[in-house]
Amino acid sequence: PVVENNVVNEPAVEEPADEGGVQITDIEEGKFNVAFVMLSNHDDGGWSQAQYDGMVYLQENVEGVHTAYMELVAEGADSEQVFRALSRKGFDLIFGGSFGYMDSMEVVAADFPDIGYVHISGYKSNMTNFGNMFGEMEVMKYLAGMLAGSRARMDGADQVGIMATFPIPEEFRLTNAYALGVAETCPECKVDVRWIFTWHDPIVEREGADSLFDAGSHVVITGADTPAAALAAADREGVFGINYDWSGSCTIDACMTSPYWIWGPVFAEITEEAMAGTYEYGWHYYDASTGGLGLYGFMEGQEPQPGILDLPEEDVQLVRDTLAQMLAGEFTRF
Repeated sequence: PVVENNVVNEPAVEEPADEGGVQITDIEEGKFNVAFVMLSNHDDGGWSQAQYDGMVYLQENVEGVHTAYMELVAEGADSEQVFRALSRKGFDLIFGGSFGYMDSMEVVAADFPDIGYVHISGYKSNMTNFGNMFGEMEVMKYLAGMLAGSRARMDGADQVGIMATFPIPEEFRLTNAYALGVAETCPECKVDVRWIFTWHDPIVEREGADSLFDAGSHVVITGADTPAAALAAADREGVFGINYDWSGSCTIDACMTSPYWIWGPVFAEITEEAMAGTYEYGWHYYDASTGGLGLYGFMEGQEPQPGILDLPEEDVQLVRDTLAQMLAGEFTRF
């Protein structure tokens, strides 16, 4: 199915496929048409759901915009087919929501110079109509590391873990940031890493989390999509997980916190500039002061999770103070 303005529309069987068997939603005449291409399902409880929420924010807050998305689009050749089909339909701006879409978007952008393409998390740009955007999530992973280290030290443990997805710049950056945070509150702690080579696979993620706990990690954070870290922790005594990506992913007591994305304001800003013809397609890397990032349990209106409540006050205050600097634009990750 395809979705327009958050309403599922099953493709009509009698209509021919637009491209290689893929049905692509139509644009809405008189509107600025924005498409989102997602790796997993839009309600996956993680990465894609955070993007979906951002799309909804865009639709509700920017006048003259029509949004649509396609989900479960595989990286590689399949994604090129989808980006090309959306372009032929006449979408004005297309967001690609996974690292592995990068090369496909670069190729298609060269063939459609009047359409804007924004790749989330990559590092390529043609400086004209194809660029990438991401945020300094490493600062939130740094704070999560502080909490993990504090929890481990308080409980007499000396090891924490992280599930990393693929050995790409993004994951090295986030993993290192987590380790630096751990060192702030538990200098003696070791950080065990498991490379799981997937963005979204509940079985593989759960196996990775179990492996880290079995090897002695007291707190496990994930770089992937599902809440496997917290779910694995919930089946054990006295250990904790830290989830990722979506604000709604930290719902059980075994989840200490979750660094998460708030894509809506950033999508809106990019779209408004693209509509005005002023958006610069290059390397768009936003910081926490934009409101595009969060740490669950520490943002306005949120309560800390049970795993935070009995931590040393000086550690929790360090997290609060550092987060306040980040949100005020007074913290540099360098």
